[in-house]
Amino acid sequence: MENFPGVWNYADQQEWLKRVTREELPPLIITVAITGGHPGKELNPNHPETPEEQAQQTYDCYNAGASMVHIHARDPNNPSMPTCDPAVFRRINALIRERCPDIIINNTTGGGLGSFEERLQPVEAGPEVASIDMGPLALKFVLKKRPEAGRQEEFVFENILPATFGSTEKYAKAMLDKGIKPELEVWHTGQLWLVRNLIEKGLVKPPYLIQFVMGFQSGAYATPKELLHLLESAPMPSVFFVLGVGPLQTYMITLGILLGLHVRTGMEDNVYYRRHEFCKNNAQLVERVVRIARELGREIATPKQARQMLGLSEKPSQY
Repeated sequence: MENFPGVWNYADQQEWLKRVTREELPPLIITVAITGGHPGKELNPNHPETPEEQAQQTYDCYNAGASMVHIHARDPNNPSMPTCDPAVFRRINALIRERCPDIIINNTTGGGLGSFEERLQPVEAGPEVASIDMGPLALKFVLKKRPEAGRQEEFVFENILPATFGSTEKYAKAMLDKGIKPELEVWHTGQLWLVRNLIEKGLVKPPYLIQFVMGFQSGAYATPKELLHLLESAPMPSVFFVLGVGPLQTYMITLGILLGLHVRTGMEDNVYYRRHEFCKNNAQLVERVVRIARELGREIATPKQARQMLGLSEKPSQY
């Protein structure tokens, strides 16, 4: 693991004890997922949707301690709906880069439920990192009415998030060709089959960036037992992130900080600060992560440190 700063055997109890007692856990990389694909201001009026809103909230999160931003784009003519248009992603990326000179820019490829080709389009916007969903999921949630965006009634959205061995290989190959680091989104241990397939075929390079998505529908429960199982099952050398959905966000983040992992927060995953209280903005969530981490003795990673741990270029992307 010596060639990969910040990477160690997370499942080794003696190693964990040594690092904790010596305060040698790696600096904490904080990713902020500022906005999701479908739900937006109808769930929380403070949700950023336009490129300008996303750039401003990212800037506030960057100042609070976030070193990576995960981006979804919305249709400029209908902000209640996602878009995979690389021109829209590039505009968001450019506005963020103007304000945040070295933050790591991470574009989704799960921003809509179109074809594989459509969902791959955001990589054309030149991100430094891009997500790949590592397996299919069953989805069901209520989209609330939003008359100003043309949604007159709420309705139940039910579908399958598609992912196959072939599609993940295609996404990884496209990212490899463009020098983009794949962020491998893992919802349960079965999806590690697809992760190992990419590794065996040389389509992802170490250290692998693996994110455990806890508490999402048809995925792993957001519990300590499930997270430890994922951690023990995943391939090495990897840099692991964890996120929790909804009211489980803070618990999963705290557990990730304790275990020496890295974390994702943000309004894509949770629109509440606490029960019955909306987030004022994404920075409020980042600030809470920073407070918890400092109380637990974890240094907050700078973008430069995050780039080194993830094996990214020290020269930020330009648009």
